[in-house]
Amino acid sequence: MTTLKPGGSLTTPADESVHHPADFPVFLRLAGHRALVVGGGAVALRKVRRLLRSDARVAVIAPSLIGELRELALAGAITHVSADFTPARLDGCRYAVAATDDRALNAAVADAATRRGIFVNVVDDAELSSAISPAIVDRAPVTVSISTSGLAPVLARRLRERIEQALPARLGALARFMGAARPRLNPQLPPHSRRMLWERFLDGAGRDAALRGDGARASAALALAAAGVSLRGEVYLIGAGPGDPDLLTLRALRLMQQADAILYDRLLDPAILTLARGDAEQICVGKRCGQKGMPQAAINAELVRRARAGQRVARLKAGDPFIFGRGGEEAEELAAHGIPFQVVPGITAANGCAAYANIPLTHRDHASSCVFITGHTSATGELDLPWPSLARRDQTIVIYMALRSLPHLCQRLIDAGLPTQCPAAVIENGTRSDQRVLEGTLATLPRQAALADIDGPSLVIIGEVVSLRRRLSEATPPQSAAQAPAADRMAVSVA
Repeated sequence: MTTLKPGGSLTTPADESVHHPADFPVFLRLAGHRALVVGGGAVALRKVRRLLRSDARVAVIAPSLIGELRELALAGAITHVSADFTPARLDGCRYAVAATDDRALNAAVADAATRRGIFVNVVDDAELSSAISPAIVDRAPVTVSISTSGLAPVLARRLRERIEQALPARLGALARFMGAARPRLNPQLPPHSRRMLWERFLDGAGRDAALRGDGARASAALALAAAGVSLRGEVYLIGAGPGDPDLLTLRALRLMQQADAILYDRLLDPAILTLARGDAEQICVGKRCGQKGMPQAAINAELVRRARAGQRVARLKAGDPFIFGRGGEEAEELAAHGIPFQVVPGITAANGCAAYANIPLTHRDHASSCVFITGHTSATGELDLPWPSLARRDQTIVIYMALRSLPHLCQRLIDAGLPTQCPAAVIENGTRSDQRVLEGTLATLPRQAALADIDGPSLVIIGEVVSLRRRLSEATPPQSAAQAPAADRMAVSVA
């Protein structure tokens, strides 16, 4: 049932957390095996074409066939059985398709196939199907299939259109070139260097030569790539952004998918880790406030050890590695041991959280400067900060790791000259779907934070720019779940 919510928006059962299991993706090798198609019309023809491309031995059961199917039968490409379907027709089959406009007949085919343990696709009937026919992007031998588990076939076709536009028409030529070269080159290299070789080839001129069909130039580029493959690994110090996976940079994504191992912060959104290479080892090395984690010296040593063993290691950090991320310390250690590394900047927690909370960090009328500081206290419990230079009314203060010291921090800023009514905010889980924003003042914010029982990673912003948030939020449509209206994302404001 589809109903209308108050305010005019539609709601369907999908809005009510109905569980739809995802299909298990797999490609069937049908070359030389028998496949049965029940139906002789246009839909059956589409299925037959695809099966023939897989070199299956196709039999079609139908009283009559449309023109192209009839021609295929006359040419011997398919076997035509002009008879009614019986379960015995499935004997010896590896795959079956029911493509008639008779649901009862389709159901009979599906039941008979299921009883024999044969996967069956019933066209436009996911309920009867044990195999869903995906939307296909064909660049043989490269095949991309898209499935929505039968829920939204039009969406699958739209995604196929996008992918069709993105993939080169001669992608198959590239795959064939690489497939011919692998048996010769791979045995000469250890496993971790093989992947490095092929990624270097795909990132260089050899890929374009293979796509053009220029085998000589492609082979020359591949030889150069093979000569340059080093047995020594490298490290990628990657800023993963403040939380929302959509804020990951393209370079970060590419290097994550190359890495053999990933050392990540505990604060990282788990969705980001799903974008890494599927077989990469994942090691959590971070810690949350007040909890023990791997010491920094041990993290440094682990990066060096793995790189020396030939691994490409991605060190994933929330935000940016060089802004309160200790990336500088890791870079120093790697440089001292001669380990090559790359630094991949990320969207900082300050930039990302402020943007998703609709708080500009600078503004011509409110803040001409912005300063980032840490709320971490020293061993004596003190905050050693330049309080007089911080307490400026035309400045925005962004404080990382400030929750534990928030009462002391706010009081010191008041003592240094900022008014008690200076706007201030805490952003918890910034940029994520469960983002919370607490608005208050220097005088009220510590108590608000204590009452809100904040447990997630948080950022504090202090300055007149915070007062712009409500006006900007009302005027700007949300770009993500984290920017939804205040009532929908549990925004908290206490006077």
